Amino acid sequence: MSDVVLELPSGLRTELKEPLGRIYTDTAALLGDAGDPIIAVGDMVTYHLVEAGRVPDLALIDERTKRSAVDADVTAAIGGFDRELAVANPAATLTAELLTALRDGIDSDGTTLLDVDGEEDLATLPAVLAAPAGASVVYGQPDEGMVLADCDDAARDRVRSLLERMDGDAERAIALVSS
Repeated sequence: MSDVVLELPSGLRTELKEPLGRIYTDTAALLGDAGDPIIAVGDMVTYHLVEAGRVPDLALIDERTKRSAVDADVTAAIGGFDRELAVANPAATLTAELLTALRDGIDSDGTTLLDVDGEEDLATLPAVLAAPAGASVVYGQPDEGMVLADCDDAARDRVRSLLERMDGDAERAIALVSS
């Protein structure tokens, strides 16, 4: 059984559809505007960054896109990471395991791929909190493109507010990803 720290209430789902930053359809343009380090959340985002020659400093994948398995060629192309770890995180939750691995991946000197058993979508929120100033979190906006979220005070305040309205222990979740 996973140590679930936060769970997404149905009333917050609509608000999460509002992007945390600019939407890009061109990977080169996104990379031109991105800060450092880059944290990628999602298989397709990670795939596009790797294909463009930029292995993210930290990437979270679950081998699914829009609730379906990703193509084998996408999974095969996601590589080049210094280390790969498997973590459990059921859908619509954030577990202590995922939050701790996220923090460790950001603190690592090399690149890290977290292969999530479950769902990685909500990891965008703690990633924005955990990332250093100047970093970028990139995630997919279904049927629109890739969102480039800057890790600035405004984004952190918005993310903290979202986490605090989730069911569970927001204080613990924030503590697990804080440096």
